[in-house]
Order: sequence, then C-alpha cells, then structure tokens
Amino acid sequence: MCGVCERIKETKAGDNPFLVKELETGYVVIGDFQHFKGYTLFLYKDHVVELFDLDKETRAKHLYEMTLVAEAVKNAFGAEKMNYECLGNGEGGAHIHWHLFPRRAGDIDNYGNQGKGPVWCYPSEKMYADINRPNSEELEEMKTKLLCELDKLL
Repeated sequence: MCGVCERIKETKAGDNPFLVKELETGYVVIGDFQHFKGYTLFLYKDHVVELFDLDKETRAKHLYEMTLVAEAVKNAFGAEKMNYECLGNGEGGAHIHWHLFPRRAGDIDNYGNQGKGPVWCYPSEKMYADINRPNSEELEEMKTKLLCELDKLL
C-alpha cells in the first residue's frame, strides 16, 4: 500500500490527528512538519497516479478544491505567496496529492539563490527536524484557523 493510501486509511478510521476537513475529492491535512508555517497537504481520495487519469469533471473538481484549500492556507497563515507541488514519487508508489507551502520572505534563510528559491533549497535535515513538529496544542490551533478559512470559501 502506498504511503498516501496508508494515511487515508488512518483518516477514515479516525486515527489521523492532522485531518482538517474532508472535501468531495480529497482530504485536507496539516503537514507533519511546519518549518513553512501552515504547510498543508490535499490528498486525493482514491489511488490514482496522474491527474490526466481522472475524468474531465473529476479533475476539474479536484483542481478547484485544491485551489480553495491553497487560498484558505494563504488566508489562515498569512502567506506572501503559495507554492504548489504534485510530485507523487514517494515511498510505496505514486498517488495524486498536493503539497501546499505558504511562503514568506526569508523562509529558506540564505539557502538557494541568496534566500530565494523553491522549498527544497532549504536543507531537508532542518525542514524535517523534530523542532518543526507541531505539539498537540499548536496542531489544534492550526487546524481551527484553516478550517475557519476553508468554511468561509466553501
């Protein structure tokens, strides 16, 4: 089973503390690590590898929902710019899911091109350091903020 499918299985069982909201085509979840404050994922509900594998209507709905989630993240966490990734090369196989990164000036320190560039310019050992894991109180606060903004847009 792919990693995204495992996370969805946990979500359906009520065992995913990072879940914010279920939408028609996917699940909105706060990221496990929060160097980029407000980092959120949008997980497509079914195990599908490519966006072009979705029928036209489903693809349009999924992309629409993903952009609503991105807008809610921007509003909830005060991003200056949103970055979107749909890579699907992770552990256990590909599965459509979005990484939504709220970006702010200086958020990759002086890495990249003098502090400018994509999130992967920031060292992964720093991005995924335990210090960037939200505690339960921080997680609940983030989920509440994001849910409030999502509900405004829905």
